[in-house]
Amino acid sequence: MSKLLENVRVASTALMSNKFRALLTTLGIAIGIAAVVILVSLGQAVQNYVTNQFLSVGSDLIYVRPATSFRGPGFEVGRGGGQLSSLTEKDVALLQDPFNVPGVKAVVPLINVGRPVYNGSNTERINVSATTALYFEVMNRQAASGRLFDDQDVLSASRVAVIGQTTARNLFPGNADPLGDEIRIGNVTFRVIGILELFGTSSFGQDQDDVVFVPITAAELHLASERRSSGQIPVSLIYIQAANINAIDNIVATTTELLRTQHKIKAGKDDDFQITAQKDLINNFDQVITTLTIFLAVIGGISLVVGGIGVMNIMLVTVTERTREIGLRKAVGARGWDVLLQFLTEAIFLCGIGGAAGLLLATTVTNIVSALVPDLSPSVSVVGVALAVGVTTLVGVFFGLYPASRAAALNPIQALRTE
Repeated sequence: MSKLLENVRVASTALMSNKFRALLTTLGIAIGIAAVVILVSLGQAVQNYVTNQFLSVGSDLIYVRPATSFRGPGFEVGRGGGQLSSLTEKDVALLQDPFNVPGVKAVVPLINVGRPVYNGSNTERINVSATTALYFEVMNRQAASGRLFDDQDVLSASRVAVIGQTTARNLFPGNADPLGDEIRIGNVTFRVIGILELFGTSSFGQDQDDVVFVPITAAELHLASERRSSGQIPVSLIYIQAANINAIDNIVATTTELLRTQHKIKAGKDDDFQITAQKDLINNFDQVITTLTIFLAVIGGISLVVGGIGVMNIMLVTVTERTREIGLRKAVGARGWDVLLQFLTEAIFLCGIGGAAGLLLATTVTNIVSALVPDLSPSVSVVGVALAVGVTTLVGVFFGLYPASRAAALNPIQALRTE
């Protein structure tokens, strides 16, 4: 231990004799360490944010959507030239039967209503969705004021609406209370009965507070202008909530088989629908973000390699400058191992200072990002600290070993003769 402390003391003295040169060398290591730690921290923060966004509506959800690229039998075009959804109310009723799909807790249809929303002279293009009262429970949406529409509103096709907070600000400027007021969706009036709690932005960048929800029966009666040739109203999306997350795979398989039979899709033909489980989306996003984080960390590591080359360069210069010192050490009994350990300690000490500075820089940057983007909340984790310590030690050993071995191999007589 005493020899190690002595080596550290000699290393610090040697480096302090060339402060500016040591500063530039440690700066390269600091930038490399900071780049790697910051990128890893940001990658973990983004991964946690995306995962939490998905989990906020439950990991037990399954989405059934029409296949937008489908052009086979059953393909129909609406009056506006757009493709009609392959899903209908008949499909919803089929999936709601517990005997058809075991393990299902809830099935919720949703229809996107492409109509502008008016309040007096204020006009907004808002995401108007028609659904059932069960939607709010399945998607974990709560009312901040007023109430949500219920099963009775759906049964009676009441013209009531629940709006998001962004919608409330845009349609009712000046902090006016929209509860009880009427809005027009297309040419049909709906009474605002509730305002949703803030929900934030989705993982796809969509403002989930800029929304209007109305009972699906009211939309079918007053707003639905498109119908399939069978007379059924197209459904934009079907949410299936599993009673147990372990039942998701079976539900997906059963739903696929039922809808293929319902839509008369022959064996070997493509589905005219898409089924996606929430847990699969989470796993896919995690894999993508992890891969991206590793890729960015490797890019950050390039600057660390450049810094390491700087350490090797400075150590080679140091060995050349201190050749006579090395010869004198060997002449009074120092072994090659002692010399090697001395210069290796100096390289590691140099990298350690750079690593500490890089870690401090990374912590400062992540704190600034956390203050600017509270939802992301990146932080330097234990993994980041361990990475910084481990990498700086490896860089010190790897890039310091060659100069140290050259110093250890010097002939003492020749070293003493060096001018």
